[in-house]
Amino acid sequence: MSAGAASNPVKSAMRTLDVIEYVVANRQGAVAQEIAAALAIPVSSLSYLLATLTERGYLAREGRRYLPGPGLERLRAPAAALTLEDRVAPLVRALRSELNETSSFMVRRGWEVESLVTEASDQALRYAVDPGTRRPLHALAAGKILLAWMEPQELARYFADVEREALTPSTRTGEADLRADFAQIMARGISIAREEATPGICGMAVPVWFDAQLAGAFSVAVPAVRFDAGLEQRIAVVLKRVAAAVEGKPE
Repeated sequence: MSAGAASNPVKSAMRTLDVIEYVVANRQGAVAQEIAAALAIPVSSLSYLLATLTERGYLAREGRRYLPGPGLERLRAPAAALTLEDRVAPLVRALRSELNETSSFMVRRGWEVESLVTEASDQALRYAVDPGTRRPLHALAAGKILLAWMEPQELARYFADVEREALTPSTRTGEADLRADFAQIMARGISIAREEATPGICGMAVPVWFDAQLAGAFSVAVPAVRFDAGLEQRIAVVLKRVAAAVEGKPE
């Protein structure tokens, strides 16, 4: 890598900080042309940067003016004040950025699993899921994670109360089959569902622990045509690394 190439990320980071500091310093806000002239940033580059900072909440736009956004206040908030969504969102973005596959953080809602945070792949062939989407626990890799670590009495109630629909020919619905899956998941620390919820889509997930409690699961959804052994191994490594960046599982 050349010295020039290595300096580009640093230059981009410096520009980002310069823009934020300039806007914060101007109480009335600033329009794009003012920022470009003051910081000597090409308008084409600045437009993309402003759009990204606004989308992420670090700047807010009122008419043509840019003002400090709520994201800056979140940076100052103590960890205890952050919501679960706030804490996992950067890690979901990191998953998606590294793998370019649709990545999510999923939580349990009753006997279903809900996508709390999702970042979609930009590949032409991809799985799309909207935040708030709910699916049956038994059919998704993330749902199986949540079932695998469920307390025995609650898991027994789940099997007694829930009718488990076969969403695809590959969906595993029987109690014995699912309990065998759970044992394997707990031994490996990772869940894999091959076209069990949606034909043509495979999923992988790992548990996420906060404050000694299972809070949810990071998951990645991949079209089956791309889901070969090499990609499966790569996703497993990245998922486990991201999960390790969060609070660890209690002993």
